[in-house]
Amino acid sequence: QVRLVESGGGMVQAGGSLTLSCAHSERTLDTFTVAWFRQTPGKEREFVSRITWTSRHAAYDDSVKGRFTISRDKAKNTVYLQMNSLQPEDTAVYYCAAAPGLMPSRSYGDRSNYPYWGQGTQVTVSS
Repeated sequence: QVRLVESGGGMVQAGGSLTLSCAHSERTLDTFTVAWFRQTPGKEREFVSRITWTSRHAAYDDSVKGRFTISRDKAKNTVYLQMNSLQPEDTAVYYCAAAPGLMPSRSYGDRSNYPYWGQGTQVTVSS
């Protein structure tokens, strides 16, 4: 069983920063790919970023590239999403997702490839 717990969401003004955390305390996330998605009401859940647990290779959607940074702390079994220069359009519920092993580049943005999800954390950016 893989149980993911997100934290760190909140309300911030445009231009501000937040750091989201995704933790799993019951087993190691070694060999898992971990990703962040986000969703706003009436829209599909969209890919934000992902990191491969073993290689540290990170990928980002173009909308957040240069502003968001994904990282992992193996000792804490936690993945982080540092979000800088936040804009109102970043407002969404952010979800952490995990999938065992690696996946090809064409697959990591597809939410159907991730069998494990957290409960989500709300991020609200005011103008």
